[in-house]
Amino acid sequence: MNACEIVRRQATGTVDFSGDLHPLLARVFANRGISCSEELELDLSGLLPVSSLGQVDAAAGLLEQALDSSWNILVIGDFDADGATSTALAVSLLRKLGANVDYLVPNRFAFGYGLTPGIVGVALESSPDLIITVDNGISSIEGVVAAKAAGVHVLVTDHHLPGDELPDADVIVNPNSPGECFPDKSLVGVGVIFYVMTAFVKQLADAGWFEKTAVEQPRMGDWLDLVALGTVADVVPLTRNNRIMVEQGLRRMRAGKTRPGIEALCRVSKRVPAQLVSSDLGFALGPRLNAAGRLEDMSVGIECLLATDSLKADELAGQLDDLNRQRREIEGEMKQQAQEMLEGLHLDAASENMPVALTLYQEQWHQGVIGILASRIKEQWHRPVIAFASDGEGNLKGSARSITGLHIRDVLDAVSKQVPGLIEKFGGHAMAAGLTLPQRNFERFSELFRKQVAAVIDDTTLQNRHYSDGSVPSEWLDVGVAQQLKFASPWGQQFPEPGFDDEFIVVSQRVVGDNHLKLVLAPQDSNGDTIDAIAFGQAEEIGDVAGASVRVLYQLDINHYMGRESLQLLVRHLEPA
Repeated sequence: MNACEIVRRQATGTVDFSGDLHPLLARVFANRGISCSEELELDLSGLLPVSSLGQVDAAAGLLEQALDSSWNILVIGDFDADGATSTALAVSLLRKLGANVDYLVPNRFAFGYGLTPGIVGVALESSPDLIITVDNGISSIEGVVAAKAAGVHVLVTDHHLPGDELPDADVIVNPNSPGECFPDKSLVGVGVIFYVMTAFVKQLADAGWFEKTAVEQPRMGDWLDLVALGTVADVVPLTRNNRIMVEQGLRRMRAGKTRPGIEALCRVSKRVPAQLVSSDLGFALGPRLNAAGRLEDMSVGIECLLATDSLKADELAGQLDDLNRQRREIEGEMKQQAQEMLEGLHLDAASENMPVALTLYQEQWHQGVIGILASRIKEQWHRPVIAFASDGEGNLKGSARSITGLHIRDVLDAVSKQVPGLIEKFGGHAMAAGLTLPQRNFERFSELFRKQVAAVIDDTTLQNRHYSDGSVPSEWLDVGVAQQLKFASPWGQQFPEPGFDDEFIVVSQRVVGDNHLKLVLAPQDSNGDTIDAIAFGQAEEIGDVAGASVRVLYQLDINHYMGRESLQLLVRHLEPA
């Protein structure tokens, strides 16, 4: 069992909850900084005003000009779930308005990320008058120059952190642009284009466009299922603004008002739409969508989201499921190779000799899977990790994943400025980033990267901590309480799902499936009552604990079997009591 510290969260400040909120749920919300019932309201009326996002009116004006002039519009997306949902939202809404619109997503292996000059060359073959970037573009300096030189207008919508120079686009909408006053910097790409399109539709309505053209005015709520999926899949902080959009999107899904593509993704991932929660978007639907961009072409995922009938959606979702299965196999092989590399280094997380950061590279690794590999190694060792793969042309593509408290893009920026030319290009945000560097620079980069991390990180950040919302009295360990916790809010990044810790006696245990451990636990104050529990992927790590007294960090879950519901604990960590 990996060494770690279980830390119980503490509420800060005064808490004033009214109504019939369960005491356990009130504690959970207080531990996440919620101080009053009003902060729990997730109706659309609480969304930050569209007008508060800078340049949305200018973007709406450019789109109105494109619509009125029958311009050819080309949406340039990104090859992840945020990019796919962003592209699907922009394309489907513009098509509903009667615009001439198509999309193009760079193949990550041929063109790399963003609006590069190479992808502009491909785009020009379709003679666009306006290019709209979604979930990319803020670092596409040369690509925007190429597009503008060809006489093409450019609207950049993005959420990634900008560099020292901004592209010379007609309009840039990005909550992280310099001088931008939008209160929530955690808006993702699909959230940005949702705001832009909402402003656009409002501008058309104010001008009487819908009456003049007899086109039905879109209801923007119809696109919140895409916003929810892209927001959760991109693993951004679930601020209140993001929680509102995710919650509203989930409500549409549960009510059977989602698009055929999302329904099809639910079917292939064996999820029931009426029971969907944010973790289903992050761990079931999102990965299948991402698999297309990781292994082949994200257009499969986008077409699934754009599908208007169930048969077509099911066919495309089946392809995505097959790709996700292939991705898992590749990931498993790469993780095994990475483990062998790390074992050769004789690492020990509790040792002072443990590096503050890890850089890993093998020539045969798959470019599309290194991001997941970096995440897995980061979770195991609680260190920032960059995994690299060769592009076959003398360069390495790297995918970085950070730990809470270390801004990974800022670290790359500092290294880049220390030795200009060491990194060819990079971009990203606090928790994840991507970079390209000449293969010959790998060792030098690795050394400087570790030194820079060491310079800005502290020992507390490097400690592997699991956070708990405290103990649960045995009388609250039931399906009803688990149900309340499950649907009380979208849970996710920086608004984590409720977790608790208590001491139990292990009555029995058995290994099931692929390294999963089924347990029967008896609470210390249970008077003989037992509770089922499962530790996914931890059978080897936990080992034989039958009869032992253990401290368990867990989540309350509901097991659905043969039409019956029963309480089940999801074990996140287990250690001797």
